[in-house]
Amino acid sequence: MRIAMLAPVTHRFPPRGYGPWEQVVSDLTDGLVTEGHQVTLFAPAGSETRADLVSTLPYPLAEWPDGEVAPDHRVWEEIHIADMARACSAGGFDIIHSHLNVHPLGYADLLPVPMVTTLHGSAWNRAIHPALARYRNHPFVSLSEAERRLFPDLRYVATVFNGVDCDRFAPGRGDGGYLLFAGRMAPEKQPHLAIEVARKAGLPIKLAGLVEDQYRDYFDIGVASQTDGSVVEYVGDLDRESLSRLYGEAIAVVVPLAWDEPFGLVVIESLASGTPVIGWRRGALPELIRHGVTGAIVDDVPGAVSAIDDLDRLDRAECRRDAETRFSIAVMTRGYIDAYRRVIDEPARPG
Repeated sequence: MRIAMLAPVTHRFPPRGYGPWEQVVSDLTDGLVTEGHQVTLFAPAGSETRADLVSTLPYPLAEWPDGEVAPDHRVWEEIHIADMARACSAGGFDIIHSHLNVHPLGYADLLPVPMVTTLHGSAWNRAIHPALARYRNHPFVSLSEAERRLFPDLRYVATVFNGVDCDRFAPGRGDGGYLLFAGRMAPEKQPHLAIEVARKAGLPIKLAGLVEDQYRDYFDIGVASQTDGSVVEYVGDLDRESLSRLYGEAIAVVVPLAWDEPFGLVVIESLASGTPVIGWRRGALPELIRHGVTGAIVDDVPGAVSAIDDLDRLDRAECRRDAETRFSIAVMTRGYIDAYRRVIDEPARPG
């Protein structure tokens, strides 16, 4: 197949630190090339990929150089989408895969080939629902059944779990003696509850992740005020290699969600490292964590503390096998290939 891949444009491609959408799209793009497909990636200049690269922005939006006029994100996203549409209108593609929220949907009826969209959970934002409602008959791929519940009235052609390169995460023995929280330091992620779990379990905890400007006050009050460098330690926003070591040495990763997250890359990265996950019963976590096998699904802090007592019964090798079997790049890639073929073979529906 000849596939046009419309990448997100905020972070470096692939990212060195934060950038979950970029990481998934990068892995999928290279996975499709490995499978023998002809892929053209529309992404910012400087992107690294095995596909053919069409540069649509001079820099990722989050890395715009100082001294230049600050970018208007919507303007550059429109340029990005228009460049893709122009190239695809000239022919040479069988399908377009958009990872750019709802914004490209307005072009879909004007393009000569179908466009499938992965929303990456953005349907939680009700402000975009009018666009989803208008273009509901175009093909969508969900990351989980939980994601479908965010906006059920779409033409979902498949559910494809995100994948992870298991080779980037060496299996560890969990001999670091600490719990780990990995993710954005944001209220909906509730790192303060991960700290509470650790304190009540009598264990140290390390916290890794990005602090966004809008959540600086939350971080300062809920996380930084509790750190002491030993029992509670914030280690910053780490690259994949550093994070892999933290995963492998952790007793468990704690995911105390306050929202119905449609996936959770932290979960599958942890499992790839052989580390079980204790997650709240929210969003996609019950789909990703096999309770009593690769971790535990709990409802609150006492449930998480109780689950820690049962960790010795879990096989870390089974966590790794589960990641390889259910969440590898190859599995994700094959899922999307099947979805592309289904879309190409099905007759188009009125927009």
